Amino acid sequence: MTHFKPLRLLLALLLTAPVFGQTIGNPAAVTPRMRVILDNDFSGDPDGLFALAHLLASPSVDVRGIIGSHLRVGDGFDNSTRQAQNAAAKAHELMQVMNVTRPIPVLAGSDTALPNDSTPVRNEAVNLIIREALRTDTKQPLYLLCGAGLTEAAAALLTAPQIADKLTIVWIGGPEYASMALPPPNYSSPEYNLNIDIAAARAVFNRSSVGIWQVPRSTYRQALLPYSQLLLQVKPQGKTGAYLSGLLEALMVRITRYVNIGETYVLGDSPLVLLTALQSSFEADPSSSEYEIRQAPLINAQGEYAYNAKGRTIRVYSRIDTQLMFNDFFAKLMLLK
Repeated sequence: MTHFKPLRLLLALLLTAPVFGQTIGNPAAVTPRMRVILDNDFSGDPDGLFALAHLLASPSVDVRGIIGSHLRVGDGFDNSTRQAQNAAAKAHELMQVMNVTRPIPVLAGSDTALPNDSTPVRNEAVNLIIREALRTDTKQPLYLLCGAGLTEAAAALLTAPQIADKLTIVWIGGPEYASMALPPPNYSSPEYNLNIDIAAARAVFNRSSVGIWQVPRSTYRQALLPYSQLLLQVKPQGKTGAYLSGLLEALMVRITRYVNIGETYVLGDSPLVLLTALQSSFEADPSSSEYEIRQAPLINAQGEYAYNAKGRTIRVYSRIDTQLMFNDFFAKLMLLK
């Protein structure tokens, strides 16, 4: 019935906005209110790619750069000597699947940890962080989202200490705080992400004054995705859902050869999106998650916390709003389909 075509066209214009190579939502309803740089070991645990997909689908953030970072030497996820380059390649691969057309820099970080807590590595990823932090043409806050080690974050702070008050690091990593939670059974020490680059963690915690929102192991382990939801809420949702679910299912099969992991998987990097893109509307803050204000501990050479009487205060998240986080992720996958 041709007389409905103008109405359908009007509705399409009102209900769509440019995202990647397609259109979703009203372009005037949600616009960026913060800048983010995502730094993650995308060639490792696929949780980083889930977080990247979620972030790229979030219109309230301006993604200023994506950094592929290294794992620990010999890591089972990627035991090559090109971990950072492989991570950047995986980020590019996902962006192609999602048909991202915006010119977002994707850079490989260092393939090695810092030699010590006072000597920075130098690369274009570090320069990107410094350059974005020193911008004077915007008042939008800058968050450096770190879902693995802290190599590039530490290097940027060591190279240009003046950026410490110009950004906030949101870090998925570090062991439990004794007053907040007990470690899980058969826990590893040092904690996985901290162990990627202990020297970098020491540089960020012990030597800098940068603002930190920390999501330690006891908290990021709350981000449990059931296999049932992977099958129903992720896998059917277009190319992006199929790509992400394929990565995770393949890993689950691989892991099951060695240990029975049950029917949930920790998407531990997804709180990076929850704490930024999904902040409250008025008086912007991650209001549905809970944190404590603590003195930043010292981190010793063994990757353990030590009391620091002069430590600055940091946020340590104790509970994350997984319902908001996952419901938003599922909805955005459906919208991208």
